[in-house]
Amino acid sequence: MKRFLALIVAAVLAGPVWAQEPLRIEITEGVIEPLPFAVPLFQAETAGSEQLASDISRLVVQDLANTGLFREVPASAFISQISSFADPVSYPDWRAINTQALVTGAVAVTGDQLTVKFRLYDVFSGAELGDGLQFAGTVQGWRRMAHKVADAVYSRITGEQGYFDSRVVFVAESGPKDNRLKRLAIMEYDGANVQFLTDSSAIVLAPRFSPTGDRVLYTSFESGFPRINVLDVATVGRRQLTTQEGEMAFSPRFSRDARRVIYSLSNGGNTDLFMTDLTTGAHSQLTSAPSIETAPSFSPDGSQIVFESDRSGTQQLYIMDANGGEARRISFGEGRYGSPVWSPRGDLVAFTKQNAGRFHIGVMRTDGSEERLLSASFLDESPTWSPNGRVIMFTRETQGATGGPALYSVDISGRNLRQVPVSGFASDAAWGPLQP
Repeated sequence: MKRFLALIVAAVLAGPVWAQEPLRIEITEGVIEPLPFAVPLFQAETAGSEQLASDISRLVVQDLANTGLFREVPASAFISQISSFADPVSYPDWRAINTQALVTGAVAVTGDQLTVKFRLYDVFSGAELGDGLQFAGTVQGWRRMAHKVADAVYSRITGEQGYFDSRVVFVAESGPKDNRLKRLAIMEYDGANVQFLTDSSAIVLAPRFSPTGDRVLYTSFESGFPRINVLDVATVGRRQLTTQEGEMAFSPRFSRDARRVIYSLSNGGNTDLFMTDLTTGAHSQLTSAPSIETAPSFSPDGSQIVFESDRSGTQQLYIMDANGGEARRISFGEGRYGSPVWSPRGDLVAFTKQNAGRFHIGVMRTDGSEERLLSASFLDESPTWSPNGRVIMFTRETQGATGGPALYSVDISGRNLRQVPVSGFASDAAWGPLQP
């Protein structure tokens, strides 16, 4: 499996590198040559499953190609055709059209039940990569099974977890710019199957998934003051975190065990970070300063918090122990920094940066080193990480009276900037975990 298990990862002015072990792709400033792959139409093994076989095949292709790491070999170039899932692979025919990875599959429907199976082949070594897998579910869940196939292919080639079978919660916006209606919505990672979680009777902001993806925190202005709600995604039932009269609570996030919520609380003109235990309702104050502390985010192990503060005179990023204590500043570049989010991998912090009249999405190491800006526009903000820590989704606002927010994604090298196809305006996304 010498050639198939290697993507060409070339740093600037460096030659190609081939690996004999499953490649762990480091998506940094390097130049990545996409791996050529082919997905012949999945076989329909039962009558009436032809359309699903076609739809699932195309979605697998779309998931892989949209990463920028893979390049589809079009069906028009095929020499061999796959007529049965059990057929042997004619490797010379696929080598002749420079296909390195070959995915074959089959689909069967019995009543409302759907079965999808696939195999992944290393064309140049002439061998199957791993064992074939089979997924079972309902016909209505065909997209999830396609995403699961793509996740398995992605993982076997890169050695990393996929991110396609995941959901994103966001704020769906409509109406004129001076009277924008907002409601919570949830969708698949690629913008498909949008479902609304709230109505537009009150302004909603900053939705955040729980680590298990079953609950969402968000800020609501239904009482006239910002309050934090906890919403159950399955039932759409909700409850509100208790605050005192005159207090404003916002910018919430779950702890890594989902038992606590960290957030900003403003009282008497001062804004500090607080923690609430969702089981007992007990509150604890984590910061106490005349400055504004907000936008907290936990490290993956839950031991630390990154947040933004203007304690130095300008908006900057700080890290402190999760139980409070002394904070250390990590942002020292020109401009103002905000909305930090710790990577699921633990190695980077994503942030919004404002400098010289432009907004950027960027990443830096947790000690503040190796700052890298991934985007630049009139207004880019609110980064959120994919479950595997390789892609960032964010909000981009366009100018003018007819302008509005849209969701974009970019990988951590700054490559593969793409707009997420969502109908209408969309902002403030939060990427959830892989679904079980």
